[in-house]
Amino acid sequence: MNQADRKIQSVFPDVSVYKIPKRYSVFSGKNLPSFIKDWLIRKFTDAEGELDVQGLSMFMEEHIPHKDSDIKNRIRTHGEEVTILTRFIVETDILKNALRFSVPDLGIKSNEGKIPDHVAKKHSALKEGEMWGIISLIYTPPEGKDKGAVEITDYKPFKPYDVDLEYFREARKEFSLPEWLDVLIRSMEYNPEGFKSLTQKLLFISRLLVFAEPNLNIIELAPKGTGKSYIFGNISKYGWLVSGGTVTRAKLFYDISKNLMGIITHYDFVAMDEVETIRFSDENELQGALKNYLEYGSFTVANVRGTGSAGLMLLGNIPLSNEKQPLTSKYFSGLPSFFQSSALLERFHGFIEGWKLERMNENLKVRGYTLNVEYFSEILHLLREKTDYSHIVGELLDIPRNADTRDTTAIKRLASAYLKLLFPHVKNAGEINREDFNEFCLKPAIEKRGIIRKQLAMMDSEYREDLPDIRVKNLI
Repeated sequence: MNQADRKIQSVFPDVSVYKIPKRYSVFSGKNLPSFIKDWLIRKFTDAEGELDVQGLSMFMEEHIPHKDSDIKNRIRTHGEEVTILTRFIVETDILKNALRFSVPDLGIKSNEGKIPDHVAKKHSALKEGEMWGIISLIYTPPEGKDKGAVEITDYKPFKPYDVDLEYFREARKEFSLPEWLDVLIRSMEYNPEGFKSLTQKLLFISRLLVFAEPNLNIIELAPKGTGKSYIFGNISKYGWLVSGGTVTRAKLFYDISKNLMGIITHYDFVAMDEVETIRFSDENELQGALKNYLEYGSFTVANVRGTGSAGLMLLGNIPLSNEKQPLTSKYFSGLPSFFQSSALLERFHGFIEGWKLERMNENLKVRGYTLNVEYFSEILHLLREKTDYSHIVGELLDIPRNADTRDTTAIKRLASAYLKLLFPHVKNAGEINREDFNEFCLKPAIEKRGIIRKQLAMMDSEYREDLPDIRVKNLI
């Protein structure tokens, strides 16, 4: 162990985990997100740090669905009640007055899975959408007009930690800013020693901004192999990753036929990966609803009004020259036609230049102590609810009276997100060094908003590149 390992283990003894790549080979062939893998590694590691590989393998075979699992057969053929840890999707069947569920990894479809009313009433957390949890399943054979079904008899949300946000905030004081940046990068499952500079590290952790700040909308374009999909698909169960296919107004906002709210209302963020391959149906209606949502956090479909705090993250590829620079200065030209509207793009708060990050290589794989991903994701989720950071940002900034409202909103939200990530221990404006706030919160916020402004000016003559002259008060 090096000094960073010892410090993380000392400050976070109950929520840190020791990671070396060979340990995670036990999950080969298993499609599990990082927050599940980390929990399992910790569960089966003893006080001396030894991993019980056999015990972990047996637990996964018995309780975690996979493509060759016999769990479905045990339920149907042998009549067992089986308890599993799994991802499942809940939806309401209005026509049949039933709450349905599906388990994709078991091949249980929504018309085969049923949640009895008494179970739904007992567990209010069983609501529409995708979730991770521990569920007990039994098979009920056909009776009369009722078809056979797999039923949930019990449910426990996958929340293995009682997260004390205040402890986390106080613990930050034990680390210098460079040390803390490395803690964040390790918790994202990357090796901070694989980055070339502090600037590159700061750019990399910018991917966490939408995890920590509500209603924050960002675009990242990068070449393939820089880890975009991994971060947004593995770090948190509170996000939804859309990879290809068709996005509809019903799926995103509200399904009129099923009377169901869409994914934007259930998650902390929605990331559209490989956005150039995604198709959008009913483009005009969807675009109108999206503009309103990105601006106000609300939408109206068929006289039904919905609200959400989810941010939207667009992830796309961009072709580069031999010098690793974009082939065109017009970054948005490769986006699908749906996103070629300047009025829609203006509602995105910032842009991440992903080509400035490293391609994934062996040196970027984390080795050593990190925060457990499940714990880390819960911390990010809780930070979203803390409004004192935006209040601190408001107190620190000197904003011109004639400043454009959208630019001001974007810069304030981005700065608030950086403050949460880098200085979570700060509880009032007097507790942060103004130079630190300017350098690590305000400047990157202005840079990311400035890229959006510059691109808008290139595609639409109604826009100018200029940003409001927003500064830190009393900065000498």
